[in-house]
Amino acid sequence: MTARTPESAAAPQGSPASPASPASRAERIGDAALDLLVERGMRGLTHRAVDERAGLPQGSTSNQARTRQALLETAVRRQVELEARVLTPHEMPGPDAEPAELVDALSLALHRYLTDHRALLVSRYELALEATRRPELRTFFDTAGSAFHGPLIAMMANAGSPSPERHALSLIAWCEGLMFSCAAGSFHSAVPSRAELRIGFDELLRGMLGG
Repeated sequence: MTARTPESAAAPQGSPASPASPASRAERIGDAALDLLVERGMRGLTHRAVDERAGLPQGSTSNQARTRQALLETAVRRQVELEARVLTPHEMPGPDAEPAELVDALSLALHRYLTDHRALLVSRYELALEATRRPELRTFFDTAGSAFHGPLIAMMANAGSPSPERHALSLIAWCEGLMFSCAAGSFHSAVPSRAELRIGFDELLRGMLGG
């Protein structure tokens, strides 16, 4: 199991990005760091191991991220970039969307996580646990993750929620609990279908919105 997704593969020939460019190298280092977190856990994440996994000359990761904190921040940054691709902007419901459209989009994103991007969940849990031990990473991790909170709060408000922030938190907590149970918990071999997830979201939103 690896954290890399098809979108994070090396740029094809003719692409403006090349493996030697700073942006591409940062992505390769981030991908390798996430792969190592999934396969070996936090203790397996070292600068040397990232160089080896990314196929880079020894010392490349240290030049890009000199300290362990910088390496962890690189991993978090790449985690956020890859998670943002699970549900692309054009798949998100518009500001005037009906609750049913929100249910459809959320069930699509959650189903993709549980079927095609389970490794991203594992690397996220590794980083989240490490953030509980490193205050400096906690701040960076929370700031990076907050990028997902605002849009969800706005969607809940547009759907008619009388308390969008509280309802967004409840929705996130429900999703997080389901993802953990299916990716690392006792339901790891019983991933719900998209239809089942749609029913769950519909029941949850109806309770929140009074539908």
